[in-house]
Amino acid sequence: MVYADAKEFRLNQRLDAEIPMEIFTVDVTTGQRRSVVKATDWLNHLQFSPTDPTLLMYCHEGPWHRVDRIWTIRTDGSQMTKVHARTMNMEIAGHEFWSPDGKTIWYDLQTPRGEDFWLAGYDVATAKRRWYHLERNEWSVHYNVSADQKLFSGDGGDSEMVAHAPDGKWMYLFRPKPVPDVAGIRADNADSLIEAGTFAAEKLVDMGKQDYKLEPNARFSPDGKWLIFRANIEGKAAIYAVETAKPGP
Repeated sequence: MVYADAKEFRLNQRLDAEIPMEIFTVDVTTGQRRSVVKATDWLNHLQFSPTDPTLLMYCHEGPWHRVDRIWTIRTDGSQMTKVHARTMNMEIAGHEFWSPDGKTIWYDLQTPRGEDFWLAGYDVATAKRRWYHLERNEWSVHYNVSADQKLFSGDGGDSEMVAHAPDGKWMYLFRPKPVPDVAGIRADNADSLIEAGTFAAEKLVDMGKQDYKLEPNARFSPDGKWLIFRANIEGKAAIYAVETAKPGP
């Protein structure tokens, strides 16, 4: 098998093992341990809300087309919520992350897998959804968003990965563009529908020499002026940064 398929096979083996797991919290002052949720699902990727210490996001790990992956739960075990419900066979969603203000959960969405690509957003207070469409070469292993939420990043991917992109090995900067109503005419139920958009993509770094067994997984600096990522483009793993502003004349 190629690396990507072998990884998928191992994920499926681990999921089928149904090993008992538990998410728990520990009070660092008192040492009190509290159970949040127990399961034989593969629990993974715990991420506290950046603004609400009682809200936890986690995932059901495994092959994405088999699992309902993205969930939130209160740290007292209440309000368990599935963030995304599949509507077609082979639809996948994952690599979820919080917006800096804690209001939105963003995630890679494909409808179906390997064919149509979105960065999807879920408002945790209202359940309102925003989806930004990407071209095949723009699909990325990981996405991220700047602190002011005006810019998004993508770290690209190689041709063996899920998008099978012929020219996807780039570090991208994305500027969101909503799809406007035509002639100002709005559907009566528009507010209850998914808000769709696209990305204006800018290539920041040529990742042509990257071995994507090491996923770059970029992060914005707090001021949004730099994108920091890991790479092996010079033969060994190292940390790099690239400016997000376009060069001057």
